[in-house]
Amino acid sequence: MTVGVREQPRGAGSPRPRPGARPGLVGWLTGLAVLAGVGYRLWLLLHAAPPTNSDEATMGLAALHIARGEGFPVWFYGQQYMGTLEAYLAAPVFAVAGGPSLLGLRLPTLALYALFLLLTWRLTLRLTGDRWFGLLVVALLALGSDRIVKNQLIAGGGYPEMNAAGAALALLAVDLATGRPERRSADTWRPGERAADTGRPGWRLARWATWGFLAGLMLWVDPLVLPYVAAIGAVLVGFCRRELWGAAGALLGAAAALGAAPLLLHSLLTGRNPLHAVLAAGGANASAGWADRLHGGLVLGPSLGMGFCSPGRCATWQLWWALVLPLLLILAGVAAWQALRTPDPGPVAPGTVSPQVVAAIRLALVLAAVATIGAYTVSSSAGLTPVESSRYLSCLLISLPALLWPVWTVARRGLGRSETGRHGIGSTLTRSVAVVALAATLGTAAHATWRAAETVPATRAAEARHSELVSTLRQLGVRHVRAGYWTCNRLTFASAEQVVCAIVDDTLRPGFDRYPAYRREVDSAAAPAWVAPAGSPLAEVLDERQRVSPGSLDLVTIEGWRIYLPR
Repeated sequence: MTVGVREQPRGAGSPRPRPGARPGLVGWLTGLAVLAGVGYRLWLLLHAAPPTNSDEATMGLAALHIARGEGFPVWFYGQQYMGTLEAYLAAPVFAVAGGPSLLGLRLPTLALYALFLLLTWRLTLRLTGDRWFGLLVVALLALGSDRIVKNQLIAGGGYPEMNAAGAALALLAVDLATGRPERRSADTWRPGERAADTGRPGWRLARWATWGFLAGLMLWVDPLVLPYVAAIGAVLVGFCRRELWGAAGALLGAAAALGAAPLLLHSLLTGRNPLHAVLAAGGANASAGWADRLHGGLVLGPSLGMGFCSPGRCATWQLWWALVLPLLLILAGVAAWQALRTPDPGPVAPGTVSPQVVAAIRLALVLAAVATIGAYTVSSSAGLTPVESSRYLSCLLISLPALLWPVWTVARRGLGRSETGRHGIGSTLTRSVAVVALAATLGTAAHATWRAAETVPATRAAEARHSELVSTLRQLGVRHVRAGYWTCNRLTFASAEQVVCAIVDDTLRPGFDRYPAYRREVDSAAAPAWVAPAGSPLAEVLDERQRVSPGSLDLVTIEGWRIYLPR
């Protein structure tokens, strides 16, 4: 019996499907899975799910200012990191729609998810050549737990675009490394091959420029995807180093500078280093014990971040993925490394992928996943806020094809055959374990998706109550209010700045205003109102003020909210 995992003969190096070929059953099923994933998320958006918050509203306000031409922010308001790409994508939607809305803000993120799904499917086929495995990957990505759909749909800064960019970078790297000019000299082309090959000079330069631009853009948008940029970039350096010394390298560098231009220009003009702000956001200025960090980073984090947990929590049985993930990383890494060490078979036919390139990309995806988990685990965020901070692991979905491919291979073919050509007992048992692991992965993700869908009616009802709050303030003629952090910018965005809010804490002291102009406007108003969620600490403080000074405030109550109007 062989020790390593046997690669499927239809995997790396297999020809592309014949143009015009019928998709067949697996093609139709894959298309249905794509439609199901996009349709499920569109249904969520139409029901105001997942629930929005003031951070997302802050991005919406930036989009509103861009659409009106009132400002062109480089960073998320109130901080010096996390680029505002989502605001620039939503601004045209607001301009066409005639105003801001939560649906308009999220339509670009839905498009980014659809792009990620298609790119990952294409990447899976390029790395494995197995359409049924591509269907499995698409089906998993079509599911969506609470944490997953929040990462993919909420325009809170960076998360929706990182996965699409990471998959695009890997796919571009496959084509660039496979079609590198040094693999085949010009006189080895047969008639008609050049036009179809990825090595055509014009297309190659366009791919190099696209790769560099995406890498630079992600440097500005969010550094969480940088492990994937670095690992995939190392593959390009390893396979295309000679090409990078020429025009391709110069073009890649220029495109990367263009993508990162907002970050570079802002740093040059202000003298500020965005890396310091990123480290602070990751908990560098806080302290958490190593036991909490390890539990948050290695136990809770993978299960939450990859979509296997119920909304806001992980049941004990849902944590099984945290035990399996290290084994998958080791298995996938060893299999990719063994394939990479296999002697290069030489030139490949047009439309096929070099086995060594496939192995290198798979190994890069595994190493990037390890680096992502490691960086998150050593940060204090993993120990201080493990449930909410698990969003920092959202990029792990990019590595899904590489992680599951060895398990899929074992499930379909076993570890190998004995000298008689038959599968042994050990191989059959291992194959059964692999099948159970894949079924458990699908089943756990499906259960988490079902639990997330159950919260939609409550989310829609909460959004309706917030809409009633905005309507009531307009009817009362209230223009300026003071409220808590998680109320203020959401209220200002929902009213399209017809109601302007300044943030206060639970002791009525000024809080953290991400957009200082709002505070200046509220402070200059004659008699701002107060708004607080019913039952909140802020509402209790304002109720106590009413009791101490009767008649100082008029109280207007609606379901879920309390409005305090100064006399």
